[in-house]
Amino acid sequence: MSTVPARDTAAHQAAARPPVFGTTHWSVVLAAGRADTSRAQDALAKLCGTYWYPLYAYVRRRGYSPHDAQDLTQAFFAQLLERQSFAHADPNRGRFRSFLLGVMNHFLANEWTRAHA
Repeated sequence: MSTVPARDTAAHQAAARPPVFGTTHWSVVLAAGRADTSRAQDALAKLCGTYWYPLYAYVRRRGYSPHDAQDLTQAFFAQLLERQSFAHADPNRGRFRSFLLGVMNHFLANEWTRAHA
């Protein structure tokens, strides 16, 4: 079972909730960054489910089509999980949403460079 929502649900999510970043519970973020345990997997699933749509909406506001925004958001989360980036989030360095948006901006810049190379 994937921890990232399927593309089919993006339209449903768009109608279901506003694209806002909710309050972060750092205990969930820190648990997601730990070793591969069932608690870490549960935390990862919760974070991906919570932040997928706000990040998708952010990408859309950057001018991408719905299809491209879905693809980019999926690829972003896949990369986050592959690189275990949640382990690098630190509550002492600022808000989690700032961390996510910074990583997303870096990801989008890399994707743009790759597409225009």
